[in-house]
Amino acid sequence: MTDSGVRGAAGAAIPLVNTHVHFPPNFSAFATVADAIGAASAEGARAVGISNFFDQQVYSAFRDQADAAGIVALYGLEFITLDDDLAAAGVRVNDPANPGRMYLCGKGIAPFKQKSPTAQRIATEIRGGNDERATAMVGKLADWFASSGLETGLTAAGIANDVAAAAGVGVEWVSLQERHIAKAFQGALFTLPSPERAAVLERAYGSASKVDLDDAGALQGEIRSRLIKVGTPGYVPEVPLGFADAYSYVLEMDGIPTYPTLADGVSPICPFEEPAENLAAQLVARGIHAAELIPIRNTVACVDAYVRAFIGAGVVVMGGTEHNTPDRIPIEVACVDGPVSDYARQAFWEATCVVAAHQHLVANGEPGYVDASGARTGDDPDARRAELVAIGAALITKEEQQ
Repeated sequence: MTDSGVRGAAGAAIPLVNTHVHFPPNFSAFATVADAIGAASAEGARAVGISNFFDQQVYSAFRDQADAAGIVALYGLEFITLDDDLAAAGVRVNDPANPGRMYLCGKGIAPFKQKSPTAQRIATEIRGGNDERATAMVGKLADWFASSGLETGLTAAGIANDVAAAAGVGVEWVSLQERHIAKAFQGALFTLPSPERAAVLERAYGSASKVDLDDAGALQGEIRSRLIKVGTPGYVPEVPLGFADAYSYVLEMDGIPTYPTLADGVSPICPFEEPAENLAAQLVARGIHAAELIPIRNTVACVDAYVRAFIGAGVVVMGGTEHNTPDRIPIEVACVDGPVSDYARQAFWEATCVVAAHQHLVANGEPGYVDASGARTGDDPDARRAELVAIGAALITKEEQQ
């Protein structure tokens, strides 16, 4: 990383970039792709990374609308994986409730390429497992609410149709998430007057609701935590992909395996992630040479500590916002207790440039940041990273350089 200051192309102040946003029909703070791109454009974002679960059919709309807005489209995806050895040892990774469960991202993928048989098998397994789980969850919740005095009439197919209509996409693009389901049942509850709503929830929960029953977002969160999560009436176990398959899929799709870091987004910090230097070393040992933070859940001091550890281990580190709740937070990355430091901002910028360069170079048949085995390219990794930063900066700031 450069020695000091926040600099973009030719020493200029860096543009606003964000490598992790969930776009509809994934559950999102945004109503449509156009809504999300409009928000990013209004803030002056120059590069935005999509990072959806389960299905990537919306990526062509994202590409077209980002291009029209002058925003560099970065293609990513996210998985829920399981490491059997860590699970057996009871090690919490970046999911505090489930030992061995590891979220993994891919950055700079080629979403429009013809999938290999291996990649197609994995993609089908991911989508199929999630759709079966969602159907089972909706059925259990509908029965539970019926027994609590509310006939919702909700089905997974009906919810998926509603999600598709709201996002302006085909229903075949929709793979329901827990948040979609919680929102649908919140909507059903909102058809009741407040006193009846409270009574139904007390029966469903076994105790009174603890949120403002007129606050849709708060009620969705409570439904999810009290009726969908493990140990609750609507819980259905997830079908996580094996870590090796997820890692393989990212490489099959020409991407960069990337670790999304939870850090002090939970207290205490998950053992796999503490101390930061140990996490960085474990990532490198697993063939992961890129990491990501979602700083809005972290303190400035914690972000800086993890950024330093990653950079020290030769791991590029980027920043995103997710936008996977109803909250319309800014596209610009910030920490829970204030703006990110200049040091972290510089690191996030350089990593974003690496992703943009990788995506561009691999699409043109040239080596990117990692090769098909996941190893970093180039005889001198630091020099290669600097070269990729320069290429990516030129791609992202092309209008300023004309």
